[in-house]
Amino acid sequence: MEIDKLSVFKIKLKLVFMLPFRSEIRNSPTQQTIKIFLSDESLDEEIKSYLESFSDIELIEIRKSVERNRVKENITIFRKSGVDINSLQAKIDESLNRYFERK
Repeated sequence: MEIDKLSVFKIKLKLVFMLPFRSEIRNSPTQQTIKIFLSDESLDEEIKSYLESFSDIELIEIRKSVERNRVKENITIFRKSGVDINSLQAKIDESLNRYFERK
């Protein structure tokens, strides 16, 4: 049986929206931060506690999201001085992927 392109697109779209989290690097006036958007906001505190063990992280805050069409809250991560933002994001993404695979 052949699957049409629209069906394949719908399947891929569902997979994207079912991700447990996504991260973005943001540029603020003072420094770059990493924002984590969780699909399940009830896990915000748990994930914040989990990430606090990273030695490259200076501060983690749970903030209200102001963007439209987004989750209501996000986890904002401030890196320590001298830490590469792209490397930190990769470490966080890898660690959270492992975290959610175990759940």
